[in-house]
Amino acid sequence: MQQLGTHIQQIRKLRKISLTELATSSGVQIATLSRIENGKMTGTLGSHMNIAKALGVDITELYQGLQENAPSPIKAEEALEAISAVNDKVSFEILARQASSKKMLPVLIKIEGKGSTTQERRESLSERFLFVLEGVVVVKVKDQAIRLEKSSSLYFNASMPHTIENPNSSAAKILSIMTPVSL
Repeated sequence: MQQLGTHIQQIRKLRKISLTELATSSGVQIATLSRIENGKMTGTLGSHMNIAKALGVDITELYQGLQENAPSPIKAEEALEAISAVNDKVSFEILARQASSKKMLPVLIKIEGKGSTTQERRESLSERFLFVLEGVVVVKVKDQAIRLEKSSSLYFNASMPHTIENPNSSAAKILSIMTPVSL
């Protein structure tokens, strides 16, 4: 994701903000910022949002004009650095570069034992697909609770209020794909 890092660096320098100042105002560690700017890691959606806010730009401006001409895989070590904690029991990892320019948003969700996502309700006509990679989850969509075990899936209208809960003590991993992309 060299292009995004270069773009962030250009905006930062244009605004005459040092890397240290950006780290302080964004809450993103200076080492992480340096890795993002040098294309060594992609960062997380949360870090991108914090960086955009600290730079005084809309998050879409960070992604504007960035395109990939050819498919390029995300390496395992690169993906592992792109984890963001939603709360103390839930974390997510965006599994695509330049997510805001995509038509679907693939995310790996990890929910520790007895953890739960916050209630979500996406825009009208949003759709979500969940596939359980490990463990068991209960997906509550509107007034319905659906139990999903490893290798089972669920496709639903994401504009309905929904949460994903892990009823067990061991961690669960879920592949989530949402459309349209909503950051």
